[in-house]
Amino acid sequence: MKGRDLLLIILVMAIWGFNFSMIKLGVTDMDPLLIAAARFFCATFPIIFFIRRPNVPWRYLMGYGLVFGTGIWGMASSSITFGLSSGMASVLLQLDVLTTVLVGVLFYKEIISPRMWLGMTIALAGLLISIVYTNGNVTLAGVIFILISAICWPLAGVMVRQSGTRSAFAFNIWGMLFAPLPLIGLSVLFNGVDILAITYRQWDTNAWISVLFQAYPTTLFGYWVWNKMLLRYPMSQMAPLTLLVSVFALVSGYLIYGEQLSTAQWVSCSAFLLGVGLVLYRGPLPRGVAGPAAQKPVS
Repeated sequence: MKGRDLLLIILVMAIWGFNFSMIKLGVTDMDPLLIAAARFFCATFPIIFFIRRPNVPWRYLMGYGLVFGTGIWGMASSSITFGLSSGMASVLLQLDVLTTVLVGVLFYKEIISPRMWLGMTIALAGLLISIVYTNGNVTLAGVIFILISAICWPLAGVMVRQSGTRSAFAFNIWGMLFAPLPLIGLSVLFNGVDILAITYRQWDTNAWISVLFQAYPTTLFGYWVWNKMLLRYPMSQMAPLTLLVSVFALVSGYLIYGEQLSTAQWVSCSAFLLGVGLVLYRGPLPRGVAGPAAQKPVS
């Protein structure tokens, strides 16, 4: 990998890690579902007028918008509202690697190697330790929401694969068109229609900073760079770099909010990420054998 490309990828990982602190900035005083809805509205307009719609059935775009917008980021934002620190949310969202492996087994009859079993075992052990030895930065409700988010990651990937699209960026933009309305509807369902007026009155500078950072540097710039690099380098080389997201998220959470991990959590998070890395790692293949690319989703 070229040095310039590596630095650009690391920059995106830093943005995606810092994004968890920006999510927390918005959802601290605002409804997380409406913050997520505003994110996808801003990320979609006006750029959608300059991006040609991918030649796929509308049902895939609508389904992707629901799963990606509400299932992944609506639930991830809610996990922070319900007690997860921004750093721990980023770490636990790496569960998407494990759920992606399970979806691969169920839908595509993929085989789990002994190394992957070992990695999954280590990762789950680290996860349990980080929950048991919490210092207040992990809650049961937060874990449930982030688990839903992690389950939805591979489902979004299934929709992209089933659609047969050849333009992942355009698919992402047009899919996000269908993200805001389900988020708004779910917010009204849980909180009543008054939540719209309350949010409008309370909307402040922090909300704007949170939403605009999530929409532009994180979503548009980040996905543009990521998809561009996927055309140059194999996914098996790119996927392990996404572990840097959690590192940057933990650092930014500490610097901005003073979030800290207990000693046991430092050990458990390291074990968790090590296990995820073992799952993601694709060792050298015998000459002439083509292995499947790692299907690690991005933030």
